[in-house]
Amino acid sequence: MVQKISAKDARLNLIVPLDLKRKLIKTAVSQGKKVSALVRESIEEKLARVERKHFEEKMREAARKFEFEKAAQLRDRIKALKEP
Repeated sequence: MVQKISAKDARLNLIVPLDLKRKLIKTAVSQGKKVSALVRESIEEKLARVERKHFEEKMREAARKFEFEKAAQLRDRIKALKEP
């Protein structure tokens, strides 16, 4: 069972090393963004990569088991994740 978490409950408080804070601030300023927006975008990109990798592994496993319909569905999900 997957537990649903509200946005309020999902708030994260992180301890970030000073050198990384400086890089975040410098990058945010150069892109004209808030640090929080930059962090959110980075997390979203990382989660999307992890999700794609997971589906790619499941797709290869389905193909090895000759479950081509399942592999095709996973391929379509991967393609949808890659599109902006």
